[in-house]
Amino acid sequence: ENAENMYFFSDLALTLNEPEERVAPTDSRLRPDQRLMESGRWDEANVEKQRLEEKQRAVRRRREAEAMEALEEGKDYEGYIPLWFERKVDAVTGELICIYKGGYWEAKDKQDWSTCPDIF
Repeated sequence: ENAENMYFFSDLALTLNEPEERVAPTDSRLRPDQRLMESGRWDEANVEKQRLEEKQRAVRRRREAEAMEALEEGKDYEGYIPLWFERKVDAVTGELICIYKGGYWEAKDKQDWSTCPDIF
């Protein structure tokens, strides 16, 4: 019903980005630009999107500088380490994959998001 006004998305597709309580502050459904866009506040959403992208670029530049500094000092640099996943090589395909290592559901139960980075 009313699909032509909903970009012909299915009911499932329309609900995938619905906000959910008690999720990690890094959950993409909490993106402020996304929330503004879905409220029809396009100009504000575009400004917020630009702010978020610049914040991401600044983090990338900082990590690259830290990596160069470590290289110059002959030290190892681990770079970004995901909280709830670890990178492994798939034994069958030989591709690099991410495997859930645990911790998310425990943090959600406790509502302890202290290990989450500030990405928004």
